[in-house]
Amino acid sequence: MDKIKLGLPRALYYYYDGIFLKYFFELLNFEVIVSAETNRKIIDDGNSVSSDEMCLSLKTYLGHIVSLKGISDYIIIMRIDNYGIKNQMCTNFASLYDIVHNMFNVNIIDINIDQQNKHTILSELINVGKNFKIKRKEIVNAYKIAKIKTNKYNKKLVIKNMNNLKKEDLKILIVSHPYNIYDRYIGYPIIRFLEDMNISVIYSDLFNNTNKLSKIYSDNLYWKYSKESIGAIELVKDKIDGVIFISSFPCGPDSLTNELVMRKVNKPYLNLILDDVNSLTGTITRLESFVDILYVKK
Repeated sequence: MDKIKLGLPRALYYYYDGIFLKYFFELLNFEVIVSAETNRKIIDDGNSVSSDEMCLSLKTYLGHIVSLKGISDYIIIMRIDNYGIKNQMCTNFASLYDIVHNMFNVNIIDINIDQQNKHTILSELINVGKNFKIKRKEIVNAYKIAKIKTNKYNKKLVIKNMNNLKKEDLKILIVSHPYNIYDRYIGYPIIRFLEDMNISVIYSDLFNNTNKLSKIYSDNLYWKYSKESIGAIELVKDKIDGVIFISSFPCGPDSLTNELVMRKVNKPYLNLILDDVNSLTGTITRLESFVDILYVKK
């Protein structure tokens, strides 16, 4: 009997929970199809179905949805409203199910995270299992195993990030969301350029317990991931030479948060706002100038 094929878009929540979701559903004998690395076609497909008000990250996500149509039986969508009353998400994460449901004729596995109302990822996965007549015990067991495997995977990345802080090279902290930094078409060319210049790149998302440190910059920030990113600045401020903010146009949370932090951070910084990325020539020029400044200061 053929396995049920589940499409997993390589965008947005994939860079937070994608590894876990892949492990989890494969343990339950589903076939998980992760969409290809972002490319020009995916960007163009996303633009073709998007409105002008959508940010680059959301447009890219929709391009990944287009790429999964016809090759998967269901598409996994995480609608994330909050991780508690003080850890809210941006409206794009909260509206993903509605956007995809209204724009595309696809079957959806809806994982609705709303911890304020006790909708945790485990409770949602148990509900998903019911739809496929999978026993609760099997769901919980797969959840535990997938969590262990994911934690081991993430721990290696965190250790590598910490080790980079100990190097003698020029060190730059990248403050951005993982779906921007690690996307091969959007953020990775910037990372690769810095590494080619022998820069030790430090990632804001690869630290533990940075949420509370964000209060140094603001004690009433609204968004969970924004707080974690800027908390990382406070954590490593004495070990880095500069900060690069990377956001996608026109991200509302980032435009507010980054502006707030840049007024207070006591380190050289560069603010990069990425839109449609046909050419990185201008971005590379700014990066070269910024790195030159850091070398002079060092």
